[in-house]
Amino acid sequence: MKTFPSYLLLLGLFMLGFQIKAQSGFADSLLWENYQYRLRENQDFADSTESPLNESDRLAFTSLNWFPVDTNFMVWARLERTPETEAFEMPTTTERKPIYRQYGILRFSIGDSSFAVPVYQNLGLIKMPQYKDYLFFPFTDLSNGFGTYGGGRYLDIRIPEGDSLLLDFNRAYNPYCAYNDRYSCPIPPSENHIPFTIRAGVRYEVKH
Repeated sequence: MKTFPSYLLLLGLFMLGFQIKAQSGFADSLLWENYQYRLRENQDFADSTESPLNESDRLAFTSLNWFPVDTNFMVWARLERTPETEAFEMPTTTERKPIYRQYGILRFSIGDSSFAVPVYQNLGLIKMPQYKDYLFFPFTDLSNGFGTYGGGRYLDIRIPEGDSLLLDFNRAYNPYCAYNDRYSCPIPPSENHIPFTIRAGVRYEVKH
């Protein structure tokens, strides 16, 4: 891992409002990856060619509003593949209905609670080389409408070589339609409700 000047790191963390709930054994590499991820997301939102914000909101934008990074929401999940599932139309916030299929079930625990939640593959995107191993994990949880977007959030996942992967809810992000109604966003299926309060990732508000 590349070294990074400590004063620049501290400045970046301050600008991002990056609070960290430290725990013993917390991997420096995971902290660094989350820092880089948040920096990239903020850069994309500020970029006129990438941002989902309308122009007036983009010009006033300084940062997405993040929950503190919390290692309790970095959990190992077991991927149970379901190769015989059929394709289906996933509802969106518009009349668009992209074709997905359930790729598998992710089994994981947060604290003392265990969950089994489907993960999906977009049958259009997998035709593109950069998305051939891409999985889509939309979810709702008990924080929706109470600090997070009411319509749920998403996680992007890459297909692992084995049957386990790190599910990092600190990277949970809002659908673009949370910021601009010109977008068409998949609605998380009811099977993807997690009956737990996940205060990690992006909050609903942005900072100006």
